[in-house]
Amino acid sequence: MLLTIARSRLVEQYPLGMTLIDRASSIDFDEICELDEFVSSGPSRRRTIGPALAQGRCAVARVDGRVRGFLVMGEFFGHGFVELLIVHPDFRRRGIASSLMRSAELDAPTEKLFASTNQSNLPMRNLCERLGFVKSGVVENLDEGDPEIIYYKRVTPGP
Repeated sequence: MLLTIARSRLVEQYPLGMTLIDRASSIDFDEICELDEFVSSGPSRRRTIGPALAQGRCAVARVDGRVRGFLVMGEFFGHGFVELLIVHPDFRRRGIASSLMRSAELDAPTEKLFASTNQSNLPMRNLCERLGFVKSGVVENLDEGDPEIIYYKRVTPGP
């Protein structure tokens, strides 16, 4: 089972301008990869992003027509899983990550939605907790010395 971003557009107004959350398409590939590589400063995840786009598992946040954030959905034991969430540093703390997470909640295929982050990633941990996700477990040894915290939220399954 693959989760697809299927619902209609989610539009929210913020002080920085209009933010549109929508399913990403292949046209967005280069802009998403540029954002990912700029933010992560690590190896390219183009091999993850490409299939997610082709399978409809990627949502983008556009501010004034430009991709300023994106979310990739995956699967975790048959349930929706927020695999990757990236927001441009200049657009953080403005509701974009929250909007992307709400879009994932709207499209969850089952009543359980999972997300994870490193213990050191306080902004993501705070986001999950603020949105009503609860800690569900810890996975050691993925990143040396920085355990992965698994979060869970009960949601109403999407379309």
